[in-house]
Amino acid sequence: MNIQDLPFADPGTPDARSGPRFLLWLGRQQLGGQFAALGWGLLHFLSIAALSYGTGYAVEAVLDGSGARLALAGCLLFLFGGAIALGDTMLHRRAVTNWITTAARVQQLLARKTALLGSALTRRVAAGEVVAVSTGDVEKIGWFVEALSRFSAAALTVLTVCVALVVWVPSLGWIVALGIPVVALAVLPLLPRATRRADVQREKAGYATELASDTVAGLRVLRGIGGEELFLDRYRGASQEVRGAAVRSARMWSLIAAAQVLLPGLLLIAVVWQGVHLARQGRISVGELVGVYSAVTLLNFPLRHFEEIAMAYSFSRPSAKRAARVLALTRDTDPGGLRPDALPRGDLYDPVSGLLARQGRLTAVVCGDPDAAGRLADRLGGHAARDAGSTPSVLLGSVPLDDLSLETARTLVLVQDKDPVLLSGTLREVLAVPASGTVGTAEALAAAECADVLDALAQQSADGAEPMAAHLTERGRSLSGGQRQRLALARSLFTDPEVLVLDEPTSAVDSHTEARIAEGLRALRSGRTTVVFTSSPLLLDRADEVVLVHAGKVTATGSHRALLHQDSRYRAVVTRGPEDPTGPGDDTRAPGTPPTPRTSTSTSTSTSTSTSTTVTAPGEAAREELEEPA
Repeated sequence: MNIQDLPFADPGTPDARSGPRFLLWLGRQQLGGQFAALGWGLLHFLSIAALSYGTGYAVEAVLDGSGARLALAGCLLFLFGGAIALGDTMLHRRAVTNWITTAARVQQLLARKTALLGSALTRRVAAGEVVAVSTGDVEKIGWFVEALSRFSAAALTVLTVCVALVVWVPSLGWIVALGIPVVALAVLPLLPRATRRADVQREKAGYATELASDTVAGLRVLRGIGGEELFLDRYRGASQEVRGAAVRSARMWSLIAAAQVLLPGLLLIAVVWQGVHLARQGRISVGELVGVYSAVTLLNFPLRHFEEIAMAYSFSRPSAKRAARVLALTRDTDPGGLRPDALPRGDLYDPVSGLLARQGRLTAVVCGDPDAAGRLADRLGGHAARDAGSTPSVLLGSVPLDDLSLETARTLVLVQDKDPVLLSGTLREVLAVPASGTVGTAEALAAAECADVLDALAQQSADGAEPMAAHLTERGRSLSGGQRQRLALARSLFTDPEVLVLDEPTSAVDSHTEARIAEGLRALRSGRTTVVFTSSPLLLDRADEVVLVHAGKVTATGSHRALLHQDSRYRAVVTRGPEDPTGPGDDTRAPGTPPTPRTSTSTSTSTSTSTSTTVTAPGEAAREELEEPA
């Protein structure tokens, strides 16, 4: 595999049962590159080791006064030097290729898993961990895979040199052969502690990354409430903990590195001491002593790779474990799905909550818990990552969504989160999404009341570009919260799916604009199934049916005005008032008798729902403040 062939047509199906298994699987995917790096590594390291023989041969030639042998020794040294240069160059090239291709494979696997799970990913794995896996962990995993071939070449070189010294100079070769394993394995007792400290450092770094990500995402809100310093102090504390953990980890690795210098040095002293003694006795020649000395000295270089592979595995093992945990998440979906000509139609039904959204109607869902509403919205779209057999699937008609292919399910059911994301680019690029072709961009923008958004985009453009060519900054930060919400709603309306699920689509919009959006949404989605999670009376009053969900179950259905009169729990959620002490069930008043207003809030809200004019429910005036431009 070469770099120019990236990305992979198919990155494969990883073995995500554990971190070591995932590393082993990655190594198997790189067998060709690993063997190529091993070959070049052997050429490089063996040429380095052969220099010792050439040096000893040259010394013998000088002592014997043989010019021919000295010339031959010079030729050998030149040949070995060229082989070292070639081997080093190609080893580095192949090792970097292995690192890049491994990192690219892991990134493709993570991107594929992210696309499969969607918003359910961050509910199963912390956002900071996802960021850490996609950035730093990918590099560490690639480091281990590319270091593995260099370590293998170094280990084979050390073994070959030890055998050669035993054959060439047995009296000194056995000392080297017995001392090298001690030098290589002496640091093993230090590795567990170094690994634990490195794990602590990574955990603290992951927390700091997650904290920084949350702070950046909520920076505008923090500035609004003056909380920047509070979060900045928290991040300072987290970063100091990371620094302290990194220092403690570095101390252990510096101790290991010192041992890798000290122990070979002691071995070299022992070899020279014994070699000088043997040379004085005439049992070995000076050239042999110089050759053995050079060999032991040059072995320090391949021995360094024993320390590197230990560090690489120590750092990559938890990284591979985190990556495997993300890649092991599944969504129960039959990849085969249904034929395009057999796409399901009908009501959308959730057997867990009992929620039924009838085909072609606008259904509003009132849920007192915003987090529970978000989870239910994800379930309706089949976004929730589930363990096999844990809960029954949502039904579209008579077909479970989990029996559909992911592409088919996303085409039929679209879920817009309460905090939709606008990617950077022009407005035309933002709206360049798969769509049915039935709804035009102008219709979608008009239904979402985006006229003032288009004007704002045109004014922000330096060259006075037309609105569709105006550039949006990252996440649409140059727009207000309400403007971003309306653009996201226009994008969803333009897609025109069979079923559209909207989670609080107007929570940051003022009441006047919200009333017009309610009319536009009802008109544009006529004949299409639409589910809106909201507690706004303006939207509820225009729904065909309103459903109250409490504690994850449907407890009441009907029209907005009927539920206001008949269900105290519904009235408490919609009016933001206290719950009726008589309980959440139906009131005992006679049919048609309006409820006795407990506070002016209930009266105002009832008036607002019947007239749809300037009277707003408590809390809606505060939402108008969010419409201010950023």
